[in-house]
Amino acid sequence: MAKKSVATLQTSSKRLTKAIKMVKSPKSGAYVFVESVMQPELVNDWLNKK
Repeated sequence: MAKKSVATLQTSSKRLTKAIKMVKSPKSGAYVFVESVMQPELVNDWLNKK
């Protein structure tokens, strides 16, 4: 089960989005959070990627 959080950041003329994804670590089995700042158009592709 993965949860997602998306926040929109605006800096000068660029529009960026910070996405946070919870993934299960293959090593320990614990859940860890992975964060990335990207363009809003790329968020869904990044969240759907395993």
